[in-house]
Amino acid sequence: MSFPTRYPLVATVMRLTWTPMQSVRMLGLILFVCALPAQALDAGQDLPNVVIIYGDDVGYADVGCYGAEKIPTPNVDRLAKQALRFTDGHCSAATCTPSRFSMLTGTHGFRHGVRILAPNAPMTIKPDMLTLPGVFKQRGYRTAVVGKWHLGIGDGKTPVDWNGKVAPGPLEVGFDYSYLMPSTNDRVPCVYLDGHTVVGLDPKDPLYLGKRPAGFTGTVYPDGKKDRAAMTYYQSSHGHNNSVINGIGRIGYQWGGKSALWNDETMADEFIAKTKRWLAQQKQGKPFFLYFSSQDIHVPRAPHPRFKGKSQLGFRGDAMVQFDWATGEILDALDQHGLADNTIVIWSSDNGPVYDDGYDDGTTVQTSTKEVDRGHDGSGPYRGGKYQIFEGGTRVPLLVRWPGHIKPGVSNALVNQIDFVASFASLLKVELQKDQAIDSRDNLRALLGEDEVGLPYMIEEARRLAVRVGQWKFVKPRGKKGQELLFDLQSDVGEQNNVAASHPDKVRQLRALLEQLQLSKYGVRGNG
Repeated sequence: MSFPTRYPLVATVMRLTWTPMQSVRMLGLILFVCALPAQALDAGQDLPNVVIIYGDDVGYADVGCYGAEKIPTPNVDRLAKQALRFTDGHCSAATCTPSRFSMLTGTHGFRHGVRILAPNAPMTIKPDMLTLPGVFKQRGYRTAVVGKWHLGIGDGKTPVDWNGKVAPGPLEVGFDYSYLMPSTNDRVPCVYLDGHTVVGLDPKDPLYLGKRPAGFTGTVYPDGKKDRAAMTYYQSSHGHNNSVINGIGRIGYQWGGKSALWNDETMADEFIAKTKRWLAQQKQGKPFFLYFSSQDIHVPRAPHPRFKGKSQLGFRGDAMVQFDWATGEILDALDQHGLADNTIVIWSSDNGPVYDDGYDDGTTVQTSTKEVDRGHDGSGPYRGGKYQIFEGGTRVPLLVRWPGHIKPGVSNALVNQIDFVASFASLLKVELQKDQAIDSRDNLRALLGEDEVGLPYMIEEARRLAVRVGQWKFVKPRGKKGQELLFDLQSDVGEQNNVAASHPDKVRQLRALLEQLQLSKYGVRGNG
């Protein structure tokens, strides 16, 4: 079978977007890669443990190894020296819920209408979907999630019973253990969920969300819209002014549940304590997969007092120092229990940076060209950040460490978190069905540092869609009156110059490619 027949869309992309010489070179590289033996584990080889340490709103340049000068991150930088550091690593979307959904399911959020979720939203991942933890479980792994969830709880058919069994949730989609905040820290409910149970809930003060229940006599929290003085930690700048809990306004209304309330300033300590306890139980026996999903540096930023003043940037920078500490605690636990040598550690973020995101915590400074944090630009040389389709929205720090298997260094290969499902399935010899993880492709060789090119193309998602092909990036307009954008990232990494008018053929070709991928029943993988 010829290359164009076997890989029709890749061949089309090569023909339409590269010069003849570039196409010849790329064809040779792809043929060479395809001829290499599969990088799946050999029979009898020990299965590696896998730990994903996931930040929240951490931008490309929010850590020292990617250029941060005002935020000390010694633990992440230590990891970077032992890892492969990607310069073109991406989450799939510029906001948290679709990005996390895509990483865990291998399917773009836009295909299922996944957007940032309200406090009482049902679970976006259906129990019959293949997930990343589900791939690991097929090979006998123990699986755990600790930290932020924000992928919904419940089936959407009946109201969630916060005072009984809270389900379905992570335990129904591939995780054996879960300890988390059900939504996110700027939304109710402000409680921890251990498996199916709200931690520390007093039945005499039951927990409800939304409209106040008829006859309710439990704890009533101040309404930030009516009583701004109740927001004593800091004021909300926009929104985030419904139930005021711990002096912080939240999105949504919570009633009752006072005994179960979390403490914002000790949240990192709580999640790390649960993580270390779980890791200590994995010293012997089955391999494991851990998804540690930090709340840092998402708003409301409330770092523990011992971290305050440790950066030069106030709440946001200090929260990043706290996340760096959490990273170090996990790395040290792996070392302590003799697990590090056979553990793949991935460190990344769910989307790019954001500054004022609903709270007046003193972070935002407006320059003549963009928002920054007192001279610190979390997106580095890239344009935009959270919510935005530009590179700063999805290009995030991405480190991969596997001692003895991945040579430390720097890779410019194009990689995306949405490909974790197919890549780990390849590593573990788990066969994916055609209708599973439809946007996830086997990019294992790039993740291992054995392929310097990575993906031939990929979709980026924000309020609109974009497609990356080599140096070119096409952005679909939003609405009928929107403008098409074309950027040459090789000469314009900051996406300042729209060259659509001078490259009409490129626009037409990339528009057709994006539409084909967007409308495909079997997603990106089915078109590879």
